[in-house]
Amino acid sequence: MEKHQLKEAACQAIDNRASLIRGIKTDIWAHPELGYKETRTADKVAEVFDALGLPYETGLALTGVRADLEGTEDGPTVAVLGELDAVVCWDHESADKKTGAVHACGHDAQVAAMLGCAIGLVDAGARDYLSGNVAFFGVPAEEFVELEYRQSIMDEGKIEFFGGKQELLRLGYLDDIDIAAMVHVDADTPGRVVNLSAGSNGFVGKTVRYIGQEAHAGAAPHLGVNALNAAMLGIFGIHAQRETFKDEDHIRVHPIITKGGDLVNIVPADVRLETYVRGAQTGAIFEANKRVNRALRAGAEAVGARVEISEIPGYLPLRSCLALSALFESNARDLLGKDAVRTSAFSGGSTDMGDISHIIPSIHPYIGGIKGAAHTRSFQVVDLDMVSVIPAKILAMTVIDLLWDGAAEAKRIKEEFKPAFNKDEYLTMWRQFREQR
Repeated sequence: MEKHQLKEAACQAIDNRASLIRGIKTDIWAHPELGYKETRTADKVAEVFDALGLPYETGLALTGVRADLEGTEDGPTVAVLGELDAVVCWDHESADKKTGAVHACGHDAQVAAMLGCAIGLVDAGARDYLSGNVAFFGVPAEEFVELEYRQSIMDEGKIEFFGGKQELLRLGYLDDIDIAAMVHVDADTPGRVVNLSAGSNGFVGKTVRYIGQEAHAGAAPHLGVNALNAAMLGIFGIHAQRETFKDEDHIRVHPIITKGGDLVNIVPADVRLETYVRGAQTGAIFEANKRVNRALRAGAEAVGARVEISEIPGYLPLRSCLALSALFESNARDLLGKDAVRTSAFSGGSTDMGDISHIIPSIHPYIGGIKGAAHTRSFQVVDLDMVSVIPAKILAMTVIDLLWDGAAEAKRIKEEFKPAFNKDEYLTMWRQFREQR
């Protein structure tokens, strides 16, 4: 069999089971779960792996699932990823009434595409022609939400990092992965297009607590220390830094007040904030973070309050592997036509795929089929095949390219890739950051 014939066979196999792939997507959409709680979704993924006859593991980083398709010869291992978790958007019509969870970022589609890729490769008998392995991952907890919950399970020793891919990396489940690929839906993109990623921001997180002195707000405000005023001054101090951020660093700082006081007639003595500090380069993020902390401390100093700042490791900027992206692009053009593929603008958002991309050659392209903005009530899938069946085909074709002919392409990409960190360096960086105060 020639390579193009195997690609055709995989695509035909995906078409033959397109209704199943669509059904996976719609089933997960109907049962959204938040990060590190995706037990039903993980069971659904494991059910498909079991039906395909693929050996799999569950409970990875609490809820992750991995199955392996082994080729006939030894070679590199290519990971195809799909994220299990939903985001919180209470106002979305499909949001879970108890948790606010909804797949308004399209992770249900990612999982369907990942499983569709597995279906195509297994049903086409691809293992007989590939050198190396394909690892299919259902990955937990990409959305950086429910920070108090994640802090609580971290305090219990169940996790060290808030991001699921970070946890998989820490625990060694990615140690044998040579190349990683996934897709992500593109907001406000209803057409059948593929947007190759130009990169995205990374970020660090922080929780901030201002501690003042309570007093009667009407009778004796002079006896109090107003922690809300300290917080507002800290926020204004951050605003005063904005003109110092370089445009090319894409710095974004967006604090929220999660607690503004206790009662209106008591001088606020316990005020709390959460914020991210985002940027396009790791060094720029850390430098901006120092300025933000300086502003936050100045707010406390101005009114005589105290401030406690807890640093939370976030995600690194996304670094797409150009050689791997070129393979994906070629297959997308073959399937959809040359005019359907383009390069997206740099994204101010973030993903823990960024962390993986610093260590392993990785891609995170975007696909159309979506109307409305991500993470909002307007998010809606308008082309079910575009978000599930079509990316399954492109992923399967790309895997075949990588592991065909003794895995020559995969070996070339791995050899040419220059990681920013090895695993130990990466873990050390974040651990040292967390220890800062």
